[in-house]
Amino acid sequence: MKTRTVPTGQSKWYKTQLLLKNNTIKLFIPDTRKFNKRNLEQMIRSYGMIYIKPERGTYGNGVIRAEQGEHRGFTYQYEETIRHFDTFEAFHSSLAKKTGRRSYLIQKGIHLLKHNGRRFDIRVMVQLSPKGVWEATGIIGRLGHPRKIVTNYHSGGKPTAIEKLLSTHLTSMQLAQLTGELNRLGTRIAAQMQKTFPRHRQFGVDVGLDRTLKPWIIEVNMNPDPYIFNQLKDKSMYRRVMRYRRFYLKQ
Repeated sequence: MKTRTVPTGQSKWYKTQLLLKNNTIKLFIPDTRKFNKRNLEQMIRSYGMIYIKPERGTYGNGVIRAEQGEHRGFTYQYEETIRHFDTFEAFHSSLAKKTGRRSYLIQKGIHLLKHNGRRFDIRVMVQLSPKGVWEATGIIGRLGHPRKIVTNYHSGGKPTAIEKLLSTHLTSMQLAQLTGELNRLGTRIAAQMQKTFPRHRQFGVDVGLDRTLKPWIIEVNMNPDPYIFNQLKDKSMYRRVMRYRRFYLKQ
């Protein structure tokens, strides 16, 4: 039985290294390192909260959220299961068993903004227009399941208009400014990725906002799902995304 080879472009580590080459984009990338005992200890003690995620994987599968508590204990959550440890050694040992031989990354944890007590992040769809220009064609919020640590639709997340999610955090003018900033960031990322993947015509940029409203790049998806935009009541973004998609599928 043949083992399926995952394309290089699906490696989170590889994509992170590509983005770090751009001095503007790298300001929005959380500290990301390979999973090992030394990096785990340095990062959990430096940041207090981290995410441990498979280098290759989709839909938020395998993502772990870990924290160091006030009393120097350690906790991690995987799906809906939470485990507590008194020592770093026990904490690391359990995580090492959980990750096994798979390659994992550690990422500085971003304390995401919340809506009604639920974390959310934002997906920016960026597509190459018929004129050959990168455009941000859609932007949508992903409201996480109340008991989950990821926001993906396949893990119980709910696609939601960003106006609703950010209504208690921003004025309409601030929202317009932030949307413009995210769209510009998305097109910069697409242009940077295109240098290595010249045949690619769309990218999905997942962005988290921290409590100061600074955007952080969580991940860049090579094959983003266009159909989440159909979940919105306003179908204009969905129609635009699909129009662009149909155009380059004909090429």
